[in-house]
Amino acid sequence: MKIHLVDGTYELFRSYFALPPIPAPDGREVGAVRGIIQSLLYLLREDKVTHIACAFDHVVESFRNGLYDGYKTGKGTPEDLLAQFDLAERAVVSLGIQIWPMTEYEADDALATAASYCSGLTEVEQVLICSPDKDLAQMVRGDSVVCYDRRRETITGESGVVEKFGVPPTSIPDLLALTGDAADGIPGIPKWGAKTSAQILAHYGRIEDIPKDAATWEVKVRGAASAAESLNAHTSEAMLYKNLTTLRTNVPLDASPAALEWQGVNRAGYESLCDELGFGRLANLPHKWSDEAGGAK
Repeated sequence: MKIHLVDGTYELFRSYFALPPIPAPDGREVGAVRGIIQSLLYLLREDKVTHIACAFDHVVESFRNGLYDGYKTGKGTPEDLLAQFDLAERAVVSLGIQIWPMTEYEADDALATAASYCSGLTEVEQVLICSPDKDLAQMVRGDSVVCYDRRRETITGESGVVEKFGVPPTSIPDLLALTGDAADGIPGIPKWGAKTSAQILAHYGRIEDIPKDAATWEVKVRGAASAAESLNAHTSEAMLYKNLTTLRTNVPLDASPAALEWQGVNRAGYESLCDELGFGRLANLPHKWSDEAGGAK
């Protein structure tokens, strides 16, 4: 079987910025919710999905904000987008899809946990992480756990991660720690650009294994002495950033095939939601319905 793991937060943001505003009958903005419903119904139908889950950032902040004051917050996120998160979760539930609304952890941590668990099951042929988020590239393993960018219709396995970033998946947290990740509020280490970081990590693998003396480096890079000096002066920051960029794989959630098996859309819940939000044209889009007992009909 194949397991599809969807980044619900990404899907909602993408729908919000890609689609025009759509008001519900009561005046609420629901365009992003409509977009995620259409997107997931398309995925379910076109990819012939059998097992699926969707993770959301139910609240904006996570345990990482307690580790680092500069970590990303919801500042700058449009209010009418934030207001659609609860509705989006309801919509995904009505589609019959297992959801993981994260509070302490982030949606990426849930996806990482599920990918790690499912990839170890003999009955699972492949895990597809449906997100272009570079953070999730660290979870790729060979061709058994891959990142699926649905918008670009590309699947990235381990060789693709190396080609794109210059390092294997296991070094992605180190790479992001050194170069920084503006989207997450991580500044990176001075003198460590993408090229230098990739060259050094491709050889040493981890920040902890980079020699302190640049003269002993087995890889020759421009500005090696100043890069080494900077890393030595900011070692604690580098390790903090690595802790932030490392996805957790111990989130308490049910990622068993039984929990992820897609039985079809819940007709009553889905039609009620479509009526409430004014999505009449979407009411007949599902290609498979489930009854209350969970069987398809």
